[in-house]
Amino acid sequence: MRISVTENVRLALTSVWTNRFRSMLTILGIVIGITTVVTVSSLLTGLRKGVVTFFEEFGPDNIFLSTFNGDPNGRPNPKEAKRRPMKPEYAETIKRLAPSIEETSVSMFIPPIIGRQAMIAKVPGYESDSVSMMGISASGWLTQPKNLKWGRVFTQEEDTRGAHVGVIGPKLSEALFPGVNPVGLTLNVSGADYVVIGVTEEAKGGFFGENGLDRMVTIPLQTARMRYPGMLDRFQITSKAREGQRADALEEVRAVIRRARKVEQSSPDDFVISTPDQIVERFNSLTAVIVLVSTALSGLGLLVGGIGVMNIMLVSVTERTREIGVRKALGARKTDIIFQFLMEAVTLTGLGGILGIIIAVGITLLIGKLVTALPSEVPPFALVLGFVVSVAVGLFFGVWPAYKAAQLDPVEALRYE
Repeated sequence: MRISVTENVRLALTSVWTNRFRSMLTILGIVIGITTVVTVSSLLTGLRKGVVTFFEEFGPDNIFLSTFNGDPNGRPNPKEAKRRPMKPEYAETIKRLAPSIEETSVSMFIPPIIGRQAMIAKVPGYESDSVSMMGISASGWLTQPKNLKWGRVFTQEEDTRGAHVGVIGPKLSEALFPGVNPVGLTLNVSGADYVVIGVTEEAKGGFFGENGLDRMVTIPLQTARMRYPGMLDRFQITSKAREGQRADALEEVRAVIRRARKVEQSSPDDFVISTPDQIVERFNSLTAVIVLVSTALSGLGLLVGGIGVMNIMLVSVTERTREIGVRKALGARKTDIIFQFLMEAVTLTGLGGILGIIIAVGITLLIGKLVTALPSEVPPFALVLGFVVSVAVGLFFGVWPAYKAAQLDPVEALRYE
């Protein structure tokens, strides 16, 4: 007696539904495992997309030079803290000696807390402590161009004389000047007044959905140097490579800076040189560890779920011994019995996978609504992988019960009560 695939699926679904409470408890581990993998993959996919877009804003052809790794506003590790600071004069040296470089600029990062005083931006009636500040040379608008919502950027002349002007981000503009074009108005940042000459458009991408550029006050480099003389070790140099020449430019810049800093040939770089895609690669390495940990945790859930499936299928074989004997007596082959019980195991774990995917998508969408700063995007590969893994678990852990069912002697099975 041969049973079609459709009939096997129907019998499997009937068996699962008949023992639905037992089946739900059995596949709980699989549901948890698949939910974990899909949810983590969705959150990391959305986060990575935001980060990639964020660094694209800094220019795909740019090369960044800094004294130490990490956040420019953070603290370097003890070893890097001993390095000599990056000098602004290196920018002109690079432009002069590196033929693959089109333009260079200098940035000076100002930490949000100096001493014990947090940075606060104020105007009459409004203030915001969600603010950051950076000084850049006038050429910074060429190496990292920004679209403007209102106004203009500062000129080389304003930079040279240290004018107290600034270009602010759109979110800071809305916080301090709600519903108003602030160009020509004055804001105070940590005790110093600056005339707003421009407002940038909202930046794309960011970490956890937030882009610090949207709350930044960008002032001329010379103004920043005069205002914050104690921060002169926080310079970063940006070099824009000519189109299609970034690889050559990277080596040229490294060679120029090593020569300028008198680094011996046998010694490693005493500075950090990076490109946007290298930074994204570092982020990928970090997320890979997170995925590995989440996969290991979900693997435990799948293992527990798989053992539960094997156990419940062995119980099912025992409960249906007489049914197996009848099928064999009517002409069912061992392969038919194996396929029947394998299909039942796969149906059980497949349903667990589908339920896990539905829960994961729901959690992802809910997090996206509740925490708008945390981007999330459900990748199709995670849905497919989640279902395939759940089916594979059913196949693997269903083999032994199916084989045991197929090996039953039909005469003994018919006598089973």
